[in-house]
Amino acid sequence: MKAKKVLFISQEMLPYTDATQMAYINRNLPQAIQTEGCETRIFMPRWGVINERRNQLHEVIRLSGINIIINESDHPLVIKVASVPQSRMQVYFIDNDDFFKGRGLLTDEQGAEYPDNLQRAVFFARGVIETVNKLFWVPDLIVCQGWAASLAPVLMKTAYRDEPAYMRSKVVFQLDAVRPKLPPQADFEACLAHRGLDFDEIRDRGVDLSSPDAPIRLALSYSDAVVQAVGGAMTDLVAEAEQAGKPVLRIKDIKKLRETYTTFFDKIL
Repeated sequence: MKAKKVLFISQEMLPYTDATQMAYINRNLPQAIQTEGCETRIFMPRWGVINERRNQLHEVIRLSGINIIINESDHPLVIKVASVPQSRMQVYFIDNDDFFKGRGLLTDEQGAEYPDNLQRAVFFARGVIETVNKLFWVPDLIVCQGWAASLAPVLMKTAYRDEPAYMRSKVVFQLDAVRPKLPPQADFEACLAHRGLDFDEIRDRGVDLSSPDAPIRLALSYSDAVVQAVGGAMTDLVAEAEQAGKPVLRIKDIKKLRETYTTFFDKIL
């Protein structure tokens, strides 16, 4: 892993979201990777549950300002940044009032899934991709986590496949315990459509785009490797990934993140 560039695209991370196992991994793994001499970048959505003042988020004007068009609707992209306490890491936050202001992650306060979660995932993925392009930074490895980051592997391997940042990068998708129950919007293809994306290729993957876990299944299909970050979570999808010949890592001890992940990443790279 020496001197590699690693991009983390995470839906949750301590101290910004609740203390789940995935949030713990996403906080400590980048720091562990840095001790190996790697350069990292971390992105996550600016969920409404994140207190900007307490966490000292501030807007990065030079990276903000573009509009992301999703199914003919314009959504301004705002980039904010904060320093992770007691570390030498920064987190870039993808923000937009339509998708994140005053709203939680997958569900609202009553536990109901937001009906536009597909659009939120598209906005997050494209926001990260466009911002990394602006940074002129080419990662060797891209680690995507959770449903919110599920469409990043798809777009990187299709619509953005000829961009320098994604031509040779290896993509790893981390499964956690959060599995959507609400079917994606009926206009799935219209929301994902961008830069002449070839939907015949996507359909050939055999994923039912009307199923609740369609974005996650697409992420597994387009990723180079898979991590089961939470024991017992989505075992059926992990088994399918193995049957498809993808390298799979099952996390058994989160106290040994550096040794476990770097050995796995070295095999992929």
